[in-house]
Amino acid sequence: MKTALMGCTMLAMSGAAWAQDETTVIGVSIPAATHGWAGGMNFHAQETVERLEETYPELDFVLTAASDAGAQVNDIEDMVATRGIDALVVLPFESDPLTPPIQSVAESGTWVTVVDRGLSVEGIEDLYVAGDNPGFGRVAGEYMAEQMPDGGDIVVLRGIPTTIDNERVAGFEEAIEGSGINIIDMEHGNWNRDDSFNVMQDFLQKHDQIDAVWASDDDMAVGVLAAIEAAGREDIQFVLGGAGMKEMVQRVMEGDDMIPADVTYPPAMIATAIEMTAVGLVSNAPVSGTFTIGSVLITEENAEQYYYPDSPF
Repeated sequence: MKTALMGCTMLAMSGAAWAQDETTVIGVSIPAATHGWAGGMNFHAQETVERLEETYPELDFVLTAASDAGAQVNDIEDMVATRGIDALVVLPFESDPLTPPIQSVAESGTWVTVVDRGLSVEGIEDLYVAGDNPGFGRVAGEYMAEQMPDGGDIVVLRGIPTTIDNERVAGFEEAIEGSGINIIDMEHGNWNRDDSFNVMQDFLQKHDQIDAVWASDDDMAVGVLAAIEAAGREDIQFVLGGAGMKEMVQRVMEGDDMIPADVTYPPAMIATAIEMTAVGLVSNAPVSGTFTIGSVLITEENAEQYYYPDSPF
């Protein structure tokens, strides 16, 4: 099992009475592959759509990837106007600008599944699929505490200033409380390799001794590792990222001392959302509510289960 189900509240899919002998159209709207995690999400979306179209001949999919929020709004409006979609699976580029058009789709009677980034108004979607952000931070913190039983000094790179990032950091801080691990510096790396390289350079200049780094994201971990290598520092024991990037999972598989573990926040959650929506349309299976995919610690022992060699992420 490659992901952990943390919480799942299910109700019957109301009004799902589409005739099996007619084509049912599912629109899938996602952000373009602007960074690693989004690249992986695009890969899993395409693979899932192709597989489900073969499995369910009565289903037809419209898959679009938008480079910004405005383009995504246009994609959704076009799906409604030209394809008359029966359901929409959407990972919003941003919450605020996507809420009104998605709300309009829902109010028309179309089934709506929202993935990862919630909307600004609660209760619009029929199904919500997302990762466990507090759990993501907690799993990372528990690993840090286990690896550093005598405590130590660490630095932390945060993501973009968002509620999601706040939840992750709060979970991490709670997990290391009382462990003797001290966060001596913390800055936003914005889930970006270049930004994280610069932040880590600053950390290395400011601190003569750093025992470990919580990069909190695999893209940021890449930047951190590059900065450590450029500085020739040997005091840092390991770097812990997150999200299950192919490159990082491979390093875990190979027993890399600097990347001994990773924490999942699977881009494959888009596949879960598409599949659940499809199953709800072609069967009587109850699929509405909230589906939370828990974060799992990837180690050398289980890394092969989380390694997707064909994925761009």
